[in-house]
Amino acid sequence: MSYFYKKPLTTVVHLTKYDPKSIADYYSRLPLRVCGRIFSTIWLFLGFLVGLAWDKLTGSSPLKRAEQLRCIITDLGPTYIKVGQALSTRPDLVPPEFLAELTKLQDQLPPFSNTIAFAIIKEELGDSPEKIYRSISAEPVAAASLGQVYRAQLHSGEEVAIKVQRPFLIPILTLDLYIIRLFARWLGPRLPLNLGNSLEAIVDEFGHKLFEEINYMQEARNAEQFGRYFQDDPHVKVPKIYWRYTSRRVLTLEWIDGIKLTDVDKIKQAGLDRDSLVRIGVMAGLRQLLEFGFFHADPHPGNLFATYDGKMAYIDFGMMDQLDLQTKEQLVDSVVHLINKDYEQLGQDYVNLGFLQPDTDLAPIVSALEQVFQDILNEKVKDFNFKVVTDRFSKVMYEYPFCLPAKFALIIRSVITQEGVALSLNPDFKIVQVAYPYVAKRLLTDESESLRRRLLEILFKNDRFQWHRLENLLTIARSDGELDIIPTAHSGIRYLLSEEGRYIRNRILFALTEDNRLHISEVYRLWELVKPEVNFSWQIVPKAIAALVPFTLFTSS
Repeated sequence: MSYFYKKPLTTVVHLTKYDPKSIADYYSRLPLRVCGRIFSTIWLFLGFLVGLAWDKLTGSSPLKRAEQLRCIITDLGPTYIKVGQALSTRPDLVPPEFLAELTKLQDQLPPFSNTIAFAIIKEELGDSPEKIYRSISAEPVAAASLGQVYRAQLHSGEEVAIKVQRPFLIPILTLDLYIIRLFARWLGPRLPLNLGNSLEAIVDEFGHKLFEEINYMQEARNAEQFGRYFQDDPHVKVPKIYWRYTSRRVLTLEWIDGIKLTDVDKIKQAGLDRDSLVRIGVMAGLRQLLEFGFFHADPHPGNLFATYDGKMAYIDFGMMDQLDLQTKEQLVDSVVHLINKDYEQLGQDYVNLGFLQPDTDLAPIVSALEQVFQDILNEKVKDFNFKVVTDRFSKVMYEYPFCLPAKFALIIRSVITQEGVALSLNPDFKIVQVAYPYVAKRLLTDESESLRRRLLEILFKNDRFQWHRLENLLTIARSDGELDIIPTAHSGIRYLLSEEGRYIRNRILFALTEDNRLHISEVYRLWELVKPEVNFSWQIVPKAIAALVPFTLFTSS
């Protein structure tokens, strides 16, 4: 029988937050129920594996087996569906026949009855749907792991989507999380990687987020916060929340007309540029992680749509996470050092981020990192993706005591899923050539003190100015054709002429005459980089002279 229709265990129904201790205390007294769930899960997958082996032996089509896998995952419930959703975004890992079936887990799951759904709406909002809404669809337009969606119209005329949560979710979630946590405790010390102590923490992190996801009030707050961050971005669409018609188990939000990102044919028919959509998605993901520190941890294609005017629309905000300022800055550091190919500092970044212990000998790791990340900028997504990095990195991870901090489990999940979306849209798109210019431009143009400090780290090494690094940074920043060099240069000059810029000003002048020679060739190469974007005219000469005089005075002081 499908999990969608099982009745709850009343003693765990009232949990509003994930509490592993309370869950463990409860299920430790129900060994038969726990063993029954473990046995039924193993039995289902064992039957699938036997069938898969038989198909291979007889040369049968995998289509039937792919459908069987989807049905197994559906019957096992939301925890397993979340895994299936993540796999459905990985065309590089999953055969096409299986991918087509797993994609149905995003929003084509069996719905529960309208009678139950409308009863939940009445219980949560205090009146029947027929009275609350001017009209509501006779059937759900989509059904996902945690709820189903109806299309409706408010009495004021706005088109809305109504998310109604599935009944009896908490007993299913708590039982699965308890079992997974038991396996994590048993499996952790036996893994070759140094994950023993963190596996349970990773499960707990997932559990906390899953419980947040079934609180639609929290999802509504997440949506509004996400919308504030992207309010000035014309390429990202975030739906409006209708708070009057929102509660813990019912969420009413603006209806978005769009196309699923995996529906490449419809995207083509709509005349939308796939590369542009990938670029928007990559940029939005980078801004979430490196700029806002507030990121979407479940960006699978069921939650992302292309609008008909070329925007990227996010429609689900249940699984989000917030990075603290220190972690966000450490992530920026690691990207800066990767751009700079400074593998010694990259090794230290792994220590700062918690992937390595502080007393780890980094010397033998540095050359391994160089092997893993070499030529990263020139590789395409299909040649360089998370799986390829993992494969390259596996030897290093086995040989050295790497561990996975729990706070990074959701970040990695988010990156994997977004990368899978990009692969679906265009396997040849060079994601790193969108990511690098973004980071380079932020370093060159952002006026925040922390990023200026990181720019100085790039431009100086052992107190010597690194001309080639500035050249590389400008080349990367200009590679997407969107860097406006004039305001960037103006901002740089303004900073150099300030009291704060005294140190770097003196260092640049020293660099111009370093090693008892004028570095004319380096300056000329930089000029050749920016010359195409500079409309030279005699009118700017007085401004240059005016800028030069205070510059000289500051320097001589």
